Amino acid sequence: MGAQVHPTAVVDASARLGEGVRIGPFCVVGADVEIGDGTILGPHCTVAGPTRIGRNNHFHGHAAVGGDPQDKKFAGERTELVIGDDNVVREFTTISRGTGNGGGVTRIGNGNWLLAYVHIAHDCIVGDGCVFSNNATLAGHVEVGNQVILSGFVGVHQFCRIGRHAFVGPYSVVIQDVLPYSTTVGKREIGVFGANRIGLERRGFQTPAIEALQTSFRLLTRAKLNTTQAIERIRAEVPPCAEVDELLEFIRTSERGIVK
Repeated sequence: MGAQVHPTAVVDASARLGEGVRIGPFCVVGADVEIGDGTILGPHCTVAGPTRIGRNNHFHGHAAVGGDPQDKKFAGERTELVIGDDNVVREFTTISRGTGNGGGVTRIGNGNWLLAYVHIAHDCIVGDGCVFSNNATLAGHVEVGNQVILSGFVGVHQFCRIGRHAFVGPYSVVIQDVLPYSTTVGKREIGVFGANRIGLERRGFQTPAIEALQTSFRLLTRAKLNTTQAIERIRAEVPPCAEVDELLEFIRTSERGIVK
């Protein structure tokens, strides 16, 4: 079955539409856009190019993706947006292309849920299986690992990293890297409240690994130790496991400092 394009939609002649693609009323699909098999654009969606969209994605009404980056340094150079498969993009979500000085591409993985009014800025890299709740916003150059949950109205500062399997609570303002596997919530100041126990249990992590992470977070955040001292205690006292090793490597490679 070929693509189905509503009579009111405007699709550039150079756009490439896969099998079973559905373009809804009043959509605009620009030049240098590729849309994979089975993807749906709801009414009033806009896709500007260069943009590559994979298979079986669903863009709901008024989503606008592939637009120019919101960066004053952008001078019209060729940059891209690349979106994987099986993503759900809800109403009024915006995703910008990359910038020439920032790597040239914004990249979204597979199986993500981006709820209404989410904004993903230029040069961001988002992994697989993430959920961004309403109005969650990434500034430029943010990296988000797999299976991350951003609650409503979370704002992430440019160049920050969000480690995989992290949960960030509502209204949090993230200005430093968020540790993998953590529950991180901003009140007056953002802080770590221990391991993301519920999320990790749901994803099949074993109890010894979760307990090792919980002990590690206690030493990092509540033992009145500086980060170097906490790491020494973790290495000495916490049974070794891959998840703790990943946590410590994340800390070691942080350039902006970590949320504690």
